[in-house]
Amino acid sequence: MNKHIFSTILTSFLSDFLPNGRNVSENTVSSYCDTYKLLLRFLRDIKNIKLEKLLIEQLSNDLIKEFLQYLEAERNCSPATLNQRLNAIRSLFKYIASEYPDLALQCNRIMQIKKRKAIRPNIGYLDEETLKMILKKPDITEQMGIRDLAILCVCYDTGARVQEIVNLTVKDLRLENPPKIRLFGKGNKYRFVPLMPNTVAIIKKYLNEFALNEPNKFNHKLFFNRNSDTITRAGIAYIINKYCRDSKTIIGTNISPHILRHSKAMHLLQAGVNIIYIKEILGHEDVNTTQVYAQADLRMKISALEKASNLIPQKITVWQKDKDLLVWLDKFQKQRITT
Repeated sequence: MNKHIFSTILTSFLSDFLPNGRNVSENTVSSYCDTYKLLLRFLRDIKNIKLEKLLIEQLSNDLIKEFLQYLEAERNCSPATLNQRLNAIRSLFKYIASEYPDLALQCNRIMQIKKRKAIRPNIGYLDEETLKMILKKPDITEQMGIRDLAILCVCYDTGARVQEIVNLTVKDLRLENPPKIRLFGKGNKYRFVPLMPNTVAIIKKYLNEFALNEPNKFNHKLFFNRNSDTITRAGIAYIINKYCRDSKTIIGTNISPHILRHSKAMHLLQAGVNIIYIKEILGHEDVNTTQVYAQADLRMKISALEKASNLIPQKITVWQKDKDLLVWLDKFQKQRITT
């Protein structure tokens, strides 16, 4: 039997290497699976390749490029989505190259396929005044209003991902000084994030209201729905959107479950907090991921400065005599701002 059978290698990669060797989350494995299913359907339905006999040697550099072009043309995938699919393919072939050195050259060619240039969208976030307004909306005379406020405050104060909020249990809280919360995030890693006094007071009120501060509730999920079942990602997204929907016109974007996470990061940055510390709070592995907030803040500052400069009367200078140069400078400036 040929040792380079695709199905055998893919099974080992997904069931053993990713969860055990790389310690990646279930969400990452699921995302990778989506990519491989798309690839296999492309090979079967478009290229008429029999999957049960598929060998790694058949997956050439050109074939992977053709697959990405198919996703772009037939499925209208954005550059960001194409890059996500390519990352999953690269990860697989990096694994294959390490396990089967005789395939290293073929794998390296695939890993060298260039990513598409994606336009990074503006980061939607809530300014401090808008956030204060939103946090006043839950009706704390009702149990579920207290729960909603606790969810909103924990989401914002920790800058946590939605799944990290879902994963929380009562034992993850440390409310004695200094108060903090333990988050279980990407890469199956824990991190501790400090809690502010106002958030601690709201959490205590919530725990007391739902009798979660009793010893037998130590392992109980921190947040749950009206049916007392563990709250889902969709449930938290619904709560966030419920109270933030009036702010769509303010932030100029659709409300994402990440809106409070983005807001925390931007507020810390604008308060002068070191970006390395922000990286640790957000749970980013690479500071370059956190750097996007600094770039977004810079773009907003430049935009504000441009608006302010329109208030000053322009003087005629020698530069205005050279229209071509002005056009070039204008284009050059815009390119620098958007890159």
